[in-house]
Amino acid sequence: QVQLQQSGPGLVKPSQTVVLTCAVSGGSIATDYYYWMWIRQSPGKGLEWVGAIAYSGVRHFNPSLKSRASIFRDTSENQFSLQLSSVTPDDTAVYYCARLPVGSGTYTRPGESDYWGQGTQVTVSS
Repeated sequence: QVQLQQSGPGLVKPSQTVVLTCAVSGGSIATDYYYWMWIRQSPGKGLEWVGAIAYSGVRHFNPSLKSRASIFRDTSENQFSLQLSSVTPDDTAVYYCARLPVGSGTYTRPGESDYWGQGTQVTVSS
């Protein structure tokens, strides 16, 4: 059984950097043929993909974030992290990590993820 456990702060001030971490058990982020995703959902909006890191280490990011997002992984700990810099109130959302089967452009369809973390409410406010 794959489990994803998220950690990270819930309140961040504007212009700061937020780091969220997802620890994976029951699967390997370095060898299992999946994307490991970061996804968010703002109030009243649908799911938005933030970024993805494949088992191979290849990364993809949503262009709307204008290069503010980075994804790191620690294969020895089997976890991956999202770093989002220069946050604004528009980044307020519930952030999820998730696992998504690899395929052509599937990282742009976050709803097809099969395992999800519990979600972290990130609020950007002064």
